[in-house]
Amino acid sequence: MTGRLYVPSSLDLLAVWVSAGEVPWPLEPILAADEDEESEYAALMTAADVSAELIAGVGRRVVVVAEGAADGHPIGLRRVVAVHADVEDFTDPDDDLAWFATQEIEQLLRGG
Repeated sequence: MTGRLYVPSSLDLLAVWVSAGEVPWPLEPILAADEDEESEYAALMTAADVSAELIAGVGRRVVVVAEGAADGHPIGLRRVVAVHADVEDFTDPDDDLAWFATQEIEQLLRGG
């Protein structure tokens, strides 16, 4: 299966993954059911909910979005198409996440 994969994360995990050059395959992959906007948004928000559990409500939710085959292998950073994250520490599960281009990941990790 190919498509968009939504990987819940935290800023700390994202930093580790960037250093490693890859995102580990998630235990429970979150894939958009279809390529329409509603399916992708639902997958993003599902991943955001899991991210909130990862950070235990302290910090910023992060979701890494990658494209390609859902093959169970680590995801090379070249497959990452965007990162979504809270702009401030997480407070409300209904808040939307901001979109960050792959070129902005380093800035995001520095607190931007």
